[in-house]
Amino acid sequence: QVQLVESGGGLVQAGGSLRLSCAASGRTFSTYGMGWFRQAPGKEREFVAAISWRGHSIYYTDSVKGRFTISRENAKNTVYLQMNSLKPEDMAIYYCAADIFGVGSHEGAEYEYWGQGTQVTVSS
Repeated sequence: QVQLVESGGGLVQAGGSLRLSCAASGRTFSTYGMGWFRQAPGKEREFVAAISWRGHSIYYTDSVKGRFTISRENAKNTVYLQMNSLKPEDMAIYYCAADIFGVGSHEGAEYEYWGQGTQVTVSS
């Protein structure tokens, strides 16, 4: 069983930055692909970013390219999402997810474990 705990959400003005963290339990974190997804009120969950188990493959949805950066620190069992130049449309609950097969996919169905989410609010 893998437990994922997100942190770092909060209220920020448009144009500001936040760094989300996702801490994972277990000794095999370094073999997991990790992803970040978000869900805004009244909308479906959408893919944001993903990173493969070694960090050699990274993917972003088009709307965050150039603004968000996903990274991982396997020694700390943690994956990060640095979010810069935040926009009101980035406001959502952000979830991290673990893919035990190590790929890191844009498809939510490929992930076996999910965190509880952290709220990101962007004021205009």
